[in-house]
Amino acid sequence: MRTQPGRSHPAPPPDPAPRTHPAPPTDLGDPAPPTVPGDLPTAPAARFTATTPDSPPSRTPAAATAAPLAPVTPPVPAAPVSPFVALAVPTALAVPTASGVPAVSDVPAAPPVPATTPPPTVTPPVPPLPAGPGTPAGPGTPVGPGTPVGPGTPVGPGTPVGPGTPVGPGPRRIWPRSFADRLTAPLPGLRGLARFAREGAVRPRPEGLRDIPLLPFAPGPLPRADARTVAVTWAGHASWVVRIGGLTVLTDPVWSRRILGTPARVTPVGVAWDALPPVDAVVISHNHYDHLDAPTLRRLPRHTPVLVPAGLGRWFRARRFTRVSELDWWQATAIGGVRFDFVPAHHWSKRTLFDTCRSLWGGWVLTDADGRRLYFAGDTGYGHWFSRIGRRYPGIDLALLPIGAYDPRWWLRDVHCDPEEAVRAAQDLGARRMAPMHWATFVLSAEPVLEPLTRVRAAWRRAGLARENLWDLPIGASRVLAG
Repeated sequence: MRTQPGRSHPAPPPDPAPRTHPAPPTDLGDPAPPTVPGDLPTAPAARFTATTPDSPPSRTPAAATAAPLAPVTPPVPAAPVSPFVALAVPTALAVPTASGVPAVSDVPAAPPVPATTPPPTVTPPVPPLPAGPGTPAGPGTPVGPGTPVGPGTPVGPGTPVGPGTPVGPGPRRIWPRSFADRLTAPLPGLRGLARFAREGAVRPRPEGLRDIPLLPFAPGPLPRADARTVAVTWAGHASWVVRIGGLTVLTDPVWSRRILGTPARVTPVGVAWDALPPVDAVVISHNHYDHLDAPTLRRLPRHTPVLVPAGLGRWFRARRFTRVSELDWWQATAIGGVRFDFVPAHHWSKRTLFDTCRSLWGGWVLTDADGRRLYFAGDTGYGHWFSRIGRRYPGIDLALLPIGAYDPRWWLRDVHCDPEEAVRAAQDLGARRMAPMHWATFVLSAEPVLEPLTRVRAAWRRAGLARENLWDLPIGASRVLAG
């Protein structure tokens, strides 16, 4: 997320009461085109049946052991960055940067809940060690449950890592002071700031806010899920409750009513905090305030495994989280038989006046023991990373992709997808289904509040993709991939 140069804004609209809206019109498209060709073979398409929730949530505790894995390949060098990047970090550009003070929560944080079962162990990935004679190494080395894996053993994408895989401890990584060399576009300079001051808009016009009562909001019970299903529930913005491999995973959890520097939510949170099952892991895409919310994270037990971009671990350790794994791009770790790969994104990071690009940013690929695969993009613009991710992780069953906060386009195209680009990204990934996110929750930019939904549906239809594979969920709704 990016906030624009400071302006005073009208008072935020009052939070609408929970409501249920009629189902959106169904647009049937033409036959789906073939997946985007890549330079690696694509796994055969698995067939799953989409079902809707039919019962209250249930959960069988899963053994959750972590298997940190080494980088598969070194990151591809990013495009050259403008020498003016160092000048392009004004406070008003970034997510509110007043002093790094945590966002104010409207709900008091609950104290940590004592664990009823031994918590999962997650240790940080470690750099690869030189392979000795006879040591299997290199991407694609078969590693299954029970296979001894030492610190730094190279493992390629798609390698199965099951519960109980022994993994030795490794030293904590020392990350570079800045990740600015990973930027795929320069941050706006002084000319961009001047142009935005002349013609930029931070919020929609009044007519663009009139559709707030029509934003889709239909909360329901969490679906029944076991180790053989993948289920997702949209809590709003980029926050999902993902049930995969018997685990409950939260993505970029933001349960606060307000985040620093923006109006209050225009829709309530879709899942009550008290309705969540025990959380087995949290994945964070980057440190902007609408993706890293301190008041929400304070509600979690401090032994909750947290998977974060490189350089962000100290933020969590300072808040007494004890199981923090920092990953670089293309690194992975495993919890309870579910593999978590951290992948690149076209974005940036900043939380205070003095930490521009001091931590990394990216998305996550989650793969269960049966090969079901989910991609969470976090926050990203459109670009070459999508096709590369699709080639490295073929057979993505569901892509959670952002479609909002894109106007004015000249200002935000490098860091936020618009709806048409999100559909192209799903095709580049070779994803079988797409679920839109990053809209209908916080008013972050100038497009009308309902426009992202209408545009993504139109783009999906024009691409000739099957209508049932666009999971344009209301906030609070769920879908299940049943094997």
